[in-house]
Formats: sequence, structure tokens, C-alpha cells
Amino acid sequence: MKQSRHNYLVSLVLMIAVAWFASCSTPKDVAYFQDASALNGMATQAEQQLRLRPEDKINIVVNSSNPMLEQQFTLTTANTSRTLGPAIVARSTAGSSSGNTQVMAYTVDEQGTIEFPVLGKISVGGKTRKDVAQYIKQRLIDRELVSDPIVTVEYVNMGVNVLGEVSHPGRIDITKDHFTIVDALSYAGDMTINGNRCNILVARQVDGANQVYTLDMTNMQQVLNSPAYYLQQNDLVYVSPNNKRKREANATGNTFNSPSIWISIASLLTTITALILK
Repeated sequence: MKQSRHNYLVSLVLMIAVAWFASCSTPKDVAYFQDASALNGMATQAEQQLRLRPEDKINIVVNSSNPMLEQQFTLTTANTSRTLGPAIVARSTAGSSSGNTQVMAYTVDEQGTIEFPVLGKISVGGKTRKDVAQYIKQRLIDRELVSDPIVTVEYVNMGVNVLGEVSHPGRIDITKDHFTIVDALSYAGDMTINGNRCNILVARQVDGANQVYTLDMTNMQQVLNSPAYYLQQNDLVYVSPNNKRKREANATGNTFNSPSIWISIASLLTTITALILK
């Protein structure tokens, strides 16, 4: 009889111990790109550059050996009376022959155009920064307006929104032509330990319709070949919570991870043991 009681008690303790370790185990899907070692030499999609859209804002600076020409083709707060199209004062500054001045930003209209001094309307929609700079440079040379132009195009207030289980959620400025999901997560301070690495959502406007992509950051091949690997302006990145985080958000969902419940169970086991051994 005592032996059977002893076996019952041991079995009960083992069951509780298994439950304890299971509740405290670390999820295996925490590390990024778990298949990376198998992908050496794998072909990936071509790099995708940002292309201008309506409502985007850009700075355009024309530099030349002739300071007077620079002032004519670079809109600044010093010559706003010559502004020909929609423009706002940019946050960045650009050097000129007279010192540092604030550069005005062009806003791309609904037709994908901007109004540029002397040259008039210029189509920039669907073009990269490099495309726009090269086009303006060639037009200035062809019309013999500037013989040696150096044209620089910069983004203004262009970014993506990163929300959910990241260290620093919010809007992140796009700082380069090839801006990836890895860049966005890095600027956001990386995912928290409670972020679901297998369920990263990227919401995007495509031809006036919403498109949502799902990324699995543990699967490098899937991420690198996803249309959402290269982000576009105004994309929304959402890192969903893992199961542990969801349980913590529930008042009773994480009961078995609470020390108090295990103290109560231990007390109950002590009582049961005392009754069995009587």
C-alpha cells in the first residue's frame, strides 16, 4: 500500500515538474534567418529603388561654377518670390555661395509633375532620384542654361511606420534608395523578445488598393524574395505579439507562469502527501 502511494506521489510530482519546465521554456523561433547557412550563393531578387509618387517631397539643388546660376535654379528661402510650384521649407539645409540657406522642397502633384524654374513642368512620377537628377542636368545643358551643372535630389519627410513589438515604434525616415525591412527593424531598435518573428505584416498601397504581405524573419529565403523585403514610402510595418505576450495581456491567460500559483500547488501537494502517508 505504501509503495503504491509512493509511486502515485512520484508520478504527480513528475507531472507538475514537466508542466513547469514546459511553461518556462524559451520559444525556438527567436533567432533570425535560421536557414541562412543553406543559402550561400542563392540568387535573390534585383534591388528595388524608391520611385517618386504624388505627394512626395524632394529637394533639388543645382551647383555650378557660376554662383548666379545656382541661385536661379535652386529654390531657397532667399529667393522664394520665384517659386513656381508647390513647395515647403525642407528640414535639411544645402550650402550655397552665400552660406547655409534653407532649401525649398518640391511637392509632386497628382499628375506626377513638379514646376521647375525656367524648365517648367517636369514629369518625375515613377522616377528614381538618380533619374530626376540626370534628366534635369541634361535639360540644362541642352538648353545651354548651365554648362557644368551638378544636380542633387534628396528626399524630404519620406518614411515608413513601424508599430507593434519593437523597441522604438514610430515613423522612420527613409535615408537611402534601397530601404529594406531589415533597415526598418534596425532603426526601430529591433523586435522585442515578445515579437512574433514568424508574423511580420507589411501593409502597402498598390494602385489605390491595400496589399498586405506576411514575412517570416526566421526564414531568410522567404524574406529576401518577398515583394515586401524592399520597403516603399508610407509602408506600415507591424510586428505582432507572440503567444506569451498575448497571454500576458489577458488577466488570467498567464496563470501558470505566475509564482503564486506554483506556491499554492506546492502547498496542496504537501497536504495530499501528508494525507496519503497517514
